Amino acid sequence: MELIGLLSDSPALFIGTCLVFGALVGSFLNVVIYRLPIMLERQWAEEAAQATASAEAAAPTGDAPAAGPPRFDLVVPRSACPACKAPIRALQNVPVLSYLVLKGRCASCGVRISPRYPAIEALSGVLSAAVAWKFGFGWPALEALLFTWFLIALTFIDVDHQLLPDDLTLPLLWIGLALSLTAPLAGGPALLSPIPQDPRSAIIGAMSGYLSLWSVYHLFKLLTGQEGMGYGDFKLFAAFGAWLGWKMLFPIILIAAAVGAVVGLVMILVYGRDRRSHIPFGPFLAAAGWLMLMFGRELVSSYLSLYSLRP
Repeated sequence: MELIGLLSDSPALFIGTCLVFGALVGSFLNVVIYRLPIMLERQWAEEAAQATASAEAAAPTGDAPAAGPPRFDLVVPRSACPACKAPIRALQNVPVLSYLVLKGRCASCGVRISPRYPAIEALSGVLSAAVAWKFGFGWPALEALLFTWFLIALTFIDVDHQLLPDDLTLPLLWIGLALSLTAPLAGGPALLSPIPQDPRSAIIGAMSGYLSLWSVYHLFKLLTGQEGMGYGDFKLFAAFGAWLGWKMLFPIILIAAAVGAVVGLVMILVYGRDRRSHIPFGPFLAAAGWLMLMFGRELVSSYLSLYSLRP
């Protein structure tokens, strides 16, 4: 209780704590980003094998059952060097600092470690500190931190695999809907905090988010015969509606589409990328959703004030 009091009374201490804790969470997010797609691929392969197996192909009675693959999840096995397989000890896994002390190399074999690992840890820490600065001590800050960490994991998985896993998008959606039930107790959207939304705004937002991109997807496919986005984008957009309400959906999609178009044009003109090559839309959606979480009300109010309107 004394620690809670200190964090509540000292904004600087709260921001610093969120910076450090966010970096620690970033270390775990590195594990999620790397392992979750592998876990899903193994699960899909196992389901496909079970679907195609028949009773005649089963091992004869008396044969020893085939040993299954070793356990692989977010906990087991321990993190290890991809080159020499040496386990990474706790002191070698301190976010950012260990990478700097070891000069970006494995302590056992000296092979170079990707700088993306400390970059994600630093990004998670900085964004967590920004959330603490924006929301201050309280439940909305904790909720915004959770929202932020989900988006970091989804962004980098989509960059690597062009995949927004249901294992992340659906929990994010349901958590947003569940938190909306606490809005009447917290005072609802009348508070300065944009979260949680009231149940009506959250439900309409979730429905509108999914159906809007679902409609665009099928219209684009009907006109061009190609798929312009994946179903994971629909679910992520629905999650934004549940967390931020339906009114924030249009600014989110507008920002995401504009930035995505600029990035795509740059990649075509500067890097010579094929126009038909797929660019994941999830990272742009995630960035726009986080910006609207942090500054959405101010941006919308500023825009409407140009026309002497109220948000």
